[in-house]
Amino acid sequence: MGEHASRIRNLRALLPHAAAYAASGGSLIVSSAAQLLTFAILARFLGVDEFSLFVAITALSNVAVHLCGLGATECLVRRVARDQAIYATLLGHNLILIAATGLLLLVIGAAALPFFFQVAESRLANVLLITTMLATNIVLVRAILFTEQVFIAFSNFGAANKAVMGFALIRTAAAALACIVFGVSTLQGWIIWQFAAHALFLAACVAALRPLGPPRFRIVREELRLGLYFSIPFILKAARQNADLVVLSLVTSAEIMSSYSVARRIIESSYLSVDALNRILYPGTARASAAGLHHASARVGRIFLVALAISVAAAVAVFLLAPVLPYLFGHEYTSLVQFVRYLCWVLIPVSCWAIALEALGAAGHQGSRGAVLGGGSLLGAALAAWATWYAPPEGTIISYYVIEIAMTIAAWLVYFRVLAKSRNGEVSIRSGVPAE
Repeated sequence: MGEHASRIRNLRALLPHAAAYAASGGSLIVSSAAQLLTFAILARFLGVDEFSLFVAITALSNVAVHLCGLGATECLVRRVARDQAIYATLLGHNLILIAATGLLLLVIGAAALPFFFQVAESRLANVLLITTMLATNIVLVRAILFTEQVFIAFSNFGAANKAVMGFALIRTAAAALACIVFGVSTLQGWIIWQFAAHALFLAACVAALRPLGPPRFRIVREELRLGLYFSIPFILKAARQNADLVVLSLVTSAEIMSSYSVARRIIESSYLSVDALNRILYPGTARASAAGLHHASARVGRIFLVALAISVAAAVAVFLLAPVLPYLFGHEYTSLVQFVRYLCWVLIPVSCWAIALEALGAAGHQGSRGAVLGGGSLLGAALAAWATWYAPPEGTIISYYVIEIAMTIAAWLVYFRVLAKSRNGEVSIRSGVPAE
């Protein structure tokens, strides 16, 4: 009877997490579906040339957005999850860094990108439109994503889920209205619609955060280094994710490059099933590991098993549903189904290394986390570029798996190394012997 009662208590304890995951996962699935629909609408209505221009500028923006704010959102989630009284200071810290770095990135982008991309015939209009697109995809996106992280820091996952879904749905609504209703078929027309939709949703985010209190504007100096550790790997990861696309555009046909890029978007969206798990458990892992990573090791082990099961299920689902995709994106993407089925299994190693790195981040080991992400991304970018140049597209696909499996091995080796140091440190303190 005692064992039976214990199992019932354990099941009851899991119910809140299961409900939170269902809500979080559902919101991210809706968000992912909306993003794919937006992608499909723009691909159909902008045409090959305009859509390729949109993808190119967006790809560069996706790298820059990780520079905007210098990774300060992570410290807000980590520290507010432990002590909500520090929220006002970290809110001000984030706003200062987002504004300062965002302005700098806009100036650099406005000066450089018009030499490489032509959105409008007039030079002035070209500069203004590209700057507007950069402001949308870097500054406004960073501010909107920051809103979601604030709610996660307070473990208000309902509000975080609404932010995720609302952001995705308003972009889909904007694309549908612009292209289907108003007949927008050029990138310069879409840039205005995109900016308006993002600005409108950001206003709603500001209103949602207002009850939490005003910011206290000051820089938290001790978090600058950790923020850089957190953001730089994501910048390198974004560069790695675009290296194969750049080389493919040089050495293969437009159809193969387009189909591969769409397949990549689908695989990245499918990872949200694991990301939903990480986002609801990160604050709890931060609290559990406050006195050392070893205090959260059992929790990390359980999270890993759940994430592994979810990633396998997601990969199988993507494989089975792949034949439906041409009806959404267009039958001119003749290689799409094949690429998706080749790439879907990469979800498994990606979810494996993500759990180890999320645990390191939650415990405050941003240097170790950054070393794995940064080193893996730097070497991965070189490998992906070389393999794509040498044997496209087969080399591209093989390099994708080699990179992610290597990342898994490296992430867990570093995790166990840090875990051992954490345990040894506590044993030394208890015994009165100085830790090495």
